Amino acid sequence: MKTLVIVAHPGLQEGSRINRKLTETVRHRDGVTVHDLYQQYPDGQIDVGAEQQLLLEHDRIVFQFPFWWYRSPPLLKHWFDEVLTFGWAYGPGGDKLHGQEWGIAVTTGGTEEAYGSEGYNRYSVEELTRPFEVTASLVGVKYLPVFAVHNAMQLTDEELQRHAEDFAIYAADTVESR
Repeated sequence: MKTLVIVAHPGLQEGSRINRKLTETVRHRDGVTVHDLYQQYPDGQIDVGAEQQLLLEHDRIVFQFPFWWYRSPPLLKHWFDEVLTFGWAYGPGGDKLHGQEWGIAVTTGGTEEAYGSEGYNRYSVEELTRPFEVTASLVGVKYLPVFAVHNAMQLTDEELQRHAEDFAIYAADTVESR
């Protein structure tokens, strides 16, 4: 299985200890390609053909990002708008991604308890990421359970390492081996 981890964090190297650790850990797994959107497209001008080709070369796509205002950073939304075109990803003839697996890896500043009907945010991460699940359905891919790391800014070094190892398994291992 070949996995593409699409990272969308505008401050990956400067400001995100957890997202940087997740990326560094998974980058060293066999069959994994890490693709940093903000590094690749600092001007926001996406090369649609190159992105579509990259998708076609992989079996599993994992979108990794910090949760900002209950959604992904803007470049990832722009990426979806530009790359998943009618007639290619969906609609008549839009079957190019069928058979892939897609997953979401999200980090939050809030605690796990803050995400749920009784929590501060009122909804679970799974509920808040539902548009990604619906998009996966539209383009005909299998949607994996959400990988979430909560309380990201308060993690100990040991917790950080454990989450990074869990993420490497989530990103690179087959569903049958989990």
